[in-house]
Amino acid sequence: MSSLRRATFALALASLLSGCVPMLSVEPVRTGPFFTPPNHSGDASLGGIRRIIVLPAWAGEGTSLESAAELDGVFLTALQQEKRFEVVALSRAECRQRFRAEAFSSASALPHDLFAVLQREYAADAVLFIDVTTYQPYKPIIIGLRSKLASIDGTRLVWTFDNQFSAENPAAANGARQRLLGRDRSVPADLSGIVLQSPSRFAAYSAAAMFATLPPVVAPAPSGRR
Repeated sequence: MSSLRRATFALALASLLSGCVPMLSVEPVRTGPFFTPPNHSGDASLGGIRRIIVLPAWAGEGTSLESAAELDGVFLTALQQEKRFEVVALSRAECRQRFRAEAFSSASALPHDLFAVLQREYAADAVLFIDVTTYQPYKPIIIGLRSKLASIDGTRLVWTFDNQFSAENPAAANGARQRLLGRDRSVPADLSGIVLQSPSRFAAYSAAAMFATLPPVVAPAPSGRR
């Protein structure tokens, strides 16, 4: 075991013994149940969408602008890992310069020229909005996410999502722990509960679970087709 992995294990073990990380059963992280976000809908496929522009995350009531800004990178990474389209992120500075606002809610009025400018300047096929509707970074961690993917002409919603993730939900906790184990093999299974104490790690799980519900690039073949 490398010195870095030994240090990681020692830190996790110390946290466990000090009571910072709860002792969790190993079985559920392997077998579930796992949380399946229910509130989403979308087209059968992306329908030719090749490049999207991602707007800065909007902060809902009770969520600070600083917290939403800190999550921009988390959302961008999770979206890029889906590899469904080319992703271009509009920075908060660019958003202020072009539209005189740092972020836009998917549920509020938008600048009349928003889509036209994004299409002209970035050759985007669609625009992704991300709203942080709830954010509780202390125990138990809770994050509410609402997102919409709109065609660049503004005529249709390709995909919508609105769910809340809570570290107190056993199925969500199992999913977050499983994702951590799959990405960081230096963490033993019985210490995977550290993800439930880390706002950034739990947000990364939530974002990955959200974007996993995006439409596929190509619509699946009918079940009866051979």
